[in-house]
Amino acid sequence: MDTISKQTYRRFLLGSQGLWPGRRFSSITGTEAALRQMQALQLDPLVMVARSQDIAMYGRVLDYKPDLLYKMAYEKRKAFDYGGWLMMYPMHEFPYWQLHMKRRAEKGLRWEHFTHPPKEVVKFVLDELREKGPLGNRDIEGDAVKAWSYRGRKETSITLFYLWLIGEVMISTRKGFDRIYDLRERVVPSEYNYAAAEKQAEDFFGKKIIAFQGMMRENSFKTDLSYYIQRKIDAKEAKEQIEYLIENGEVSRVRVEGFSENFLILNSDQAHLSALEAGRVPKAWKPKGPATSEEVTLLAPLEIVSARGRAKKVFDFDYVWEVYKPVHQRKWGYYTLPILYGDDLVARLDPKFDRTTNTLHILGFWLEDDAPKDVVFIEALANGLNRFANMIGAKKIDLGGVRHPALRAKLKMLLKSFGF
Repeated sequence: MDTISKQTYRRFLLGSQGLWPGRRFSSITGTEAALRQMQALQLDPLVMVARSQDIAMYGRVLDYKPDLLYKMAYEKRKAFDYGGWLMMYPMHEFPYWQLHMKRRAEKGLRWEHFTHPPKEVVKFVLDELREKGPLGNRDIEGDAVKAWSYRGRKETSITLFYLWLIGEVMISTRKGFDRIYDLRERVVPSEYNYAAAEKQAEDFFGKKIIAFQGMMRENSFKTDLSYYIQRKIDAKEAKEQIEYLIENGEVSRVRVEGFSENFLILNSDQAHLSALEAGRVPKAWKPKGPATSEEVTLLAPLEIVSARGRAKKVFDFDYVWEVYKPVHQRKWGYYTLPILYGDDLVARLDPKFDRTTNTLHILGFWLEDDAPKDVVFIEALANGLNRFANMIGAKKIDLGGVRHPALRAKLKMLLKSFGF
């Protein structure tokens, strides 16, 4: 079993997610390619400065604008969004997800006053879609639910959600972030509208969960695979599945300096890992624009490389998204984002976009104790703020939250040269 350095581990996680050494995707086709590279993109409705999914794509796609994601997914039909943990996935995966959806149908809904919606309500909702075309929750009349539901106030709304979970309907498009549903056969391209064989689907998800994590802790395999295949598996079966993937040349075990557990990696990624351990950047990762050492990237709050405690384990960077914390419990700010410089997280800022004045406000800015403070870093920071502001459509940048006088003055001068 190979052992790699923590720096190689960090660089591999960033690079396998398309975040390092710089953006290597562009345009709408690049947005699709970025999603394939990422494996999945978590969606969130909050839009304090930009939605998390748009910030994630800005970090990977050189010329990204927020409309590219919707165009790629809902006009080009290159992706679909799905699940209680709302994610966007590449459309070519849909045949495998039909196993997940079938098993969801067998289980029904939890936390609702019915496990499976009444047949007459299901028929009514499907008939409405068939006759009227794409519809949202507000477009279909229905009786009020008998008890409060997070999924809607009408039985038809909960039924729409149920039909979406079991794959009978899909999200055809969105108005803002509101879901507009349609029949599956009118959303999923015909070449993907079929169900993969059960064993084929389970093997696919066994590899996908590793690819999504980049390198996965072996102890996490059982829990993650159970969710994706919607079937509880025990430790014995999880170990058997891992050994099966290893024996078939799909997966290897890896050790990381400083970690006690084993990691799993796809063998198709081994060449990248070897290049990194030798101090080289994989050729396939060559950026189309500036490297992250020349232009910082603001990471999305739900970014897989840094969210849910991973920033602390991988980068020694204590990051918690505080958006759902009461004001008095926040240490940093409402929508604070980590800042990637080179291959490390070195700072964070709390942004807010005032759309009435088209001003990006930096409400707070904090450097890590070991963060660089030289001119090269400040220039990279200015370059990153310039790209971020252009992505969201800001015309002005207010640096009021940057408390370091010399840094703020230098930033202001550099941003002025960009027209801010």
